[in-house]
Amino acid sequence: MKLGEKLRYLRLVEGTLRGLEREMTQAEVSRTLRRELGESISQAYLSQIESGARPHMTNKTRMLLARFFKVHPGYLVSDPDGFHTELTSHVLSLENKLDLWLVQGAERFRRDPEISRALLAVARHADSRRCLMLMRGILETPNLAERLLQVLRPEISQPPPPLRKRRERRPS
Repeated sequence: MKLGEKLRYLRLVEGTLRGLEREMTQAEVSRTLRRELGESISQAYLSQIESGARPHMTNKTRMLLARFFKVHPGYLVSDPDGFHTELTSHVLSLENKLDLWLVQGAERFRRDPEISRALLAVARHADSRRCLMLMRGILETPNLAERLLQVLRPEISQPPPPLRKRRERRPS
């Protein structure tokens, strides 16, 4: 993952954790940095980092952003090709790890807004673990998911039309 992608991802996580239900804007990050940490980074500088126009940042900027987003400063570099990293910390509770995993999933499925919003809704819930246990119970109860869909989301509860099978031609 490139540095710019990581910064955009961190803005999404931070916005979700702060209850904004969206990513923080670059300007919001800049203002909040100044208000909470007494130091600032301009919105234009953040934009250059995210766009890739500035592929590296100063150590001072890296340390400031690491403090703000509560990540290790080493996270704020571009990963080599093929390198995989998870944004996790031993300090995070199990619930926070689950929420972070759900937010990561929402980001991965951002091209499918319904799935992305559903994952973010579970992550924002006060007890996301219980939400998932409830979902398991719903899916394990025969026909309950279909009945709930009919009541809660009738527009999507209609089954897709059956696929028509092609008739095989018999040789004469």
